[in-house]
Amino acid sequence: MFLNEKVLCLNCFAELPRTNFHTDTENEVARLFWGRLPIKNATSFIYFNKHSRYRQILHELKYTGQRHIGIEMGRLFGLELKETSFADADLILPIPLHSSRLRKRGYNQSELLAMGISQVLKIPVESSLMIRYVETKTQTNKIRYERWVNVKNSFKIRDPTPLCNKHILLVDDVITTGATIEACAEALLSVTGVTLSIASLAYTKLLQ
Repeated sequence: MFLNEKVLCLNCFAELPRTNFHTDTENEVARLFWGRLPIKNATSFIYFNKHSRYRQILHELKYTGQRHIGIEMGRLFGLELKETSFADADLILPIPLHSSRLRKRGYNQSELLAMGISQVLKIPVESSLMIRYVETKTQTNKIRYERWVNVKNSFKIRDPTPLCNKHILLVDDVITTGATIEACAEALLSVTGVTLSIASLAYTKLLQ
C-alpha cells in the first residue's frame, strides 16, 4: 500500500474512503457534539474500521515509528481543508499524550498530523499549552459512557493567555464517540473567547 516517499500508492490515494465532512456543517462528526460542545465545525478525513484496508495507515503511524505517515496524511488532509472555515483558525492544537505514553512511543501521532495540516494551511501548531495530566486506560472496547468517564478531567491548560479570543483547530487521529475530544475541548473552552473547530484523520463508529 505504501510508497516510501509519499505514503500511499496512486491507487490507494484515489480510493481513500474520504468522508467529505468538511463540505457539510451537519455531518456525522459534528452531530456527535451537538448538545455537548459549542463548536464551530468538525470533520474527519477518512472513514475507518478494523476491517478496512486502510487500517495499516493508523497502525504504522501509532505503533511502528513511521512518523512521515502522520505528516504526509496531515498534508493531504490540509489540502481538503483549504478554502473552508477550518483554514480560518489561528492555532492548531493536537490532542496531547500523557508524558509516560509520549516517552514510550517517542512522539505524538496527533502532533504529526497537525504539523502536516500546518504546512498546507500555514497555521502555527501549539503543542505546549495543554497537558494530559491523567494517564488513562485504553479506550478500546469501552462503550460511550465508559470512554467519557475514562478521560473526564484529564486535560489542563498550562497558559491560557496565547489562547484567549483565538479560533483553535483541535486535531486528533481517530474519533469514535468523541469522548477524548470532549474532555480536551472543555478545558479549552474555559479560556476567554475561544472558538473551537475539530478535525481528525479518521472517523469510526462505535459498535454497541
